[in-house]
Amino acid sequence: MRRLPIINIEPLRRFPHFRRLWLGLVVSQMGSELALVAVYYQVYLLTESSLYVGLVSLAQLGPALVGSLLGGSLADAIDRRRMLVVTQVAQALCSVGLAVNSLGDTPSMGLLYALVGCGAFFAGADGPARMAIMVNLVPRDQIPAANALRQLGGQAALVLGPALGGLLLARFSLPAAYWLDAVSFTAVIVASIGLPALVPEGSGTRFGLRSIIEGFHYLRGRQALQGIFLADLTAMILGMPLALFPAMALSHFNGDAQVLGYMYAAPGAGALIGTLLSGWTVRVSRLGRAVIIAILIWGVAIAAFGLSPWLWLALLMLAIAGWADVMSSVFRHTILQVEAPDRLRGRLTSIQTAVIQAGPRIGNLEAGALAALVGPQASIVFGGIGCVAGITAIARGMPRFRRYVMRVSSGAEDGETVQAADVNKA
Repeated sequence: MRRLPIINIEPLRRFPHFRRLWLGLVVSQMGSELALVAVYYQVYLLTESSLYVGLVSLAQLGPALVGSLLGGSLADAIDRRRMLVVTQVAQALCSVGLAVNSLGDTPSMGLLYALVGCGAFFAGADGPARMAIMVNLVPRDQIPAANALRQLGGQAALVLGPALGGLLLARFSLPAAYWLDAVSFTAVIVASIGLPALVPEGSGTRFGLRSIIEGFHYLRGRQALQGIFLADLTAMILGMPLALFPAMALSHFNGDAQVLGYMYAAPGAGALIGTLLSGWTVRVSRLGRAVIIAILIWGVAIAAFGLSPWLWLALLMLAIAGWADVMSSVFRHTILQVEAPDRLRGRLTSIQTAVIQAGPRIGNLEAGALAALVGPQASIVFGGIGCVAGITAIARGMPRFRRYVMRVSSGAEDGETVQAADVNKA
C-alpha cells in the first residue's frame, strides 16, 4: 500500500527558533481569526445588514495595501525581528481598543471601523518580514518544508480560530473574543525576543518609494508573476462571500453564533486537510495549469455553497473550496519563490501580500453590495460563476502563465532557475 504524502515536519524538530516562532504565529493567527468572526458578528447584530458587514473589508482595504507595500520595503531595509515585534504590539493595542469599544451599550461603529483598519495596516506591514524570517531560520534545503508548515499553521488557525470565536460568542461575550485576541499576540512577541538580529543580507536596501517602484518594474513582461497575482485577485474578488456568512448562518439556516463559527471554520478545515496531504504537490511541474484548475474548483464550490439547501452540504462545499484555495496558494507561492531574485524577494512578496490582503476585502465588499440588491444566496452563486468565467479569461489571455512549467536545475545559483521550455520566457 502506498504511503500518504504527509507533510514534512523536520524543520519543527531540528530548529528551535523556527519551532517557537511557528507556534507563536499559530496562536496569534488563531486570535486574529476569532476576532474577525467577532467583528462580523457584532456589525451584523448592530445593523442587520450584510452591506455594513462588507464595509468592514472596505475599512481594511486601504490600510492593508499601504501597510503591505511599506512593509515590503522595510523588510528589505531593517532588522526584521524588531519590525515583527513592533507590528505585533500595535495589533494587540488595536484589539484592546475593540474590546473596550464593545463594553458600552452603544458601541461606536466609526471607532470599530477605524480600529479594524488600523489592525489591517499593521497586519499587512508585518507580512513580508514574517515570511522572510521564517525562511531565514532554516537552511536552504528545508525552505520548501518550512513554507508548507507555514501554510499548515495558517490553515490550523483558520479552523480553530473561527470555531473558538463562535464558541466564545455563544457562551460568553464579544469583549471576551477581543481580549483573547489581544493576549494572543504575546505568543509571537515572546518567541521573537529569543531570535538573533535578522538584518537583510548586505545591510539591506534603502527604504523608500524608489525601492517599492523597483519591485513593480520587475513584473513587466513576466506573465508567470502577473498571472499568479491576477488569478488570486479574480478568485478572491469574485468568489469571496465571507461577509455573507452571518446572513446565511442566522437567516438562511436559522442557526446561531456557533453555526456561524462552523461556517467560517469550514474552508480552513478543507485547507488544513489539503495541507497535511500536500506531499504530492512536489511532483507537479505545470504550475500555471495547476493554479487555474484549483481556482476553477474554488469557483464551482462557492457557487454550490450558495445553492445548498442543507447546512451539512454548505459546510462540505466550503471545505472543498478551502482545499482548492490552499492548493492554489501552494502553487502560486512556488512560482513566486522560483521567479523572484533574492534582492527583490521582500518587495515582490509585499506585492503578493498586498494582493492577499486586498482581494478578500474587495470581494467581501462586492458580495455585500450585491447581496443588498439580489440577496445573499444569489450574490454567492453569481460570485462563484464569475470566478469561473474570470479565471477562464485569464487562462486564454495569458498563455505563458497557462503553460508555465518549472524545472530547477541542481546547479542553479540562488534565485536562478532553468525553465523547461521557451513558453515561460517573457
